Amino acid sequence: MSRSRRKTPICGITTAASEHFDKQIWHQAYRKAVRQRLATNPHQDFPHLREFFNPWSMGKDGKRYWGVRHLGAKWLRK
Repeated sequence: MSRSRRKTPICGITTAASEHFDKQIWHQAYRKAVRQRLATNPHQDFPHLREFFNPWSMGKDGKRYWGVRHLGAKWLRK
């Protein structure tokens, strides 16, 4: 892996290392809503994912394409 490089320079916008805990919280809320929906009315559609999370309010605040000139070699390493 020492020679592997990122093929497309797409990185998170902020300096947050991970969105792991944000994803855990909204996945739990979504699964709870699906369980409740199945218990009350199993023939009704599932709730939409966007009702439970907003990717712009998470830790990384989305991703962005950075040109190779703007990023150094440090950011292109895996």
